[in-house]
Amino acid sequence: MRKRVWMPLAALALGAAGFFGFAPGYVEASMNKIDGQPGIPVSAEARALHQTLQIVDLHSDTLMWQRDMLDRAERGHMDLPRLKDGNVALQLLSSVTKTPRGQNYDGNSGDTDNITPLVIAQAQPIRTWGSLLERSLWHSTKLDRAVARSNGALRAVRAPDELDRLLADRTTGVKAPEVPISTPGIAVRPVGAMLTIEGLQNLEGDLKNLDKLHAAGFRMAGLAHFFDNDVAGSMHGVKKGGITPFGWQVIARMEELGMIVDVAHLSHQGLAELLPRVRRPVVSSHGGVQATCKTNRNLSDDEIRAVAKTGGIIGIGYWDGALCDTSPRSAARAMKHVRDLVGIQHVALGSDYDGATTVRFDTSELVQVTQALLDEGFTPDEVRAVMGGNALRVLRAGIVPLGQLPQATKTAA
Repeated sequence: MRKRVWMPLAALALGAAGFFGFAPGYVEASMNKIDGQPGIPVSAEARALHQTLQIVDLHSDTLMWQRDMLDRAERGHMDLPRLKDGNVALQLLSSVTKTPRGQNYDGNSGDTDNITPLVIAQAQPIRTWGSLLERSLWHSTKLDRAVARSNGALRAVRAPDELDRLLADRTTGVKAPEVPISTPGIAVRPVGAMLTIEGLQNLEGDLKNLDKLHAAGFRMAGLAHFFDNDVAGSMHGVKKGGITPFGWQVIARMEELGMIVDVAHLSHQGLAELLPRVRRPVVSSHGGVQATCKTNRNLSDDEIRAVAKTGGIIGIGYWDGALCDTSPRSAARAMKHVRDLVGIQHVALGSDYDGATTVRFDTSELVQVTQALLDEGFTPDEVRAVMGGNALRVLRAGIVPLGQLPQATKTAA
């Protein structure tokens, strides 16, 4: 039986209307901001290098909001036109199903929920009002519909061959005669999208729901978000405990299916329990490092080493909670710390765009990161690895079901 989060609908609808204001997008515009401070000067060298990159961003919450991904928006951080402007090859899009009121980095319970009134105010299907699972399935439907309407400009990526085809077509260009964001008949670079989950509370306590989510296209999932759930404790929960018995069943099934474990937001106890036991590389999709920004949100050096030992990657974000700043130079310094500690092969991008964050630049200006990395002394090959090469390696291998992996690539349980 699914856990339900129903409230009296009339009262909830009134509350949603009051909380979310009178204009579509009002709340999003107030929560997903550009801080307006100047960017760093970008050289011709950086711009030329940037155009040759296969860029991957490991985390964005754009699907949570009520706007068309195919249209250039005046709010938020990301849409298809801006992804193209930023030369992004693959964007991972997260499904956020529940967040607590008064959300903070130190301690939150799961007793309240900001997303339910948002779901109702956006007139999402009624099935999503009381089911966290259905909210994620709706996000999958939203992406599928955008892909279908994009006429090839946006592609869902669910398997290694789809990823390889995307990258090949980005290299050669494809004809897209009716793509709404391009000149008819002109070759364009398609953008890929892969679905992820921010907190497996959307399983609603039923392991079979993981298979439903995988069938709907989800290929990566964080175990917990801003509160402890029945899978694992959160860095920001009340008890901040480890992996639950149910959680170990979930992790084993994820590894079998080819669904990458994301350790972002996982409690420090959960990280200590999980990382020595996983059979496949993990991802910390979005965050920072305590060495450059000492907050409870970020990874310690020991945790960075443990993620790297799995063969995994660490996505560095661009917002204040990850960097204690919003400058691209601060992001590059965090990336440099990871490189110097465990190697360039473990560094990646994890913007947390459209995740109720304030940033210096949106996805159209990712050349800011390329420039900042060059300024920190990264070589062009290192920039390629950080901006997408490392992520492509881990994602390509991670979405293969365990039974289909060559024996030599499997790690011990």
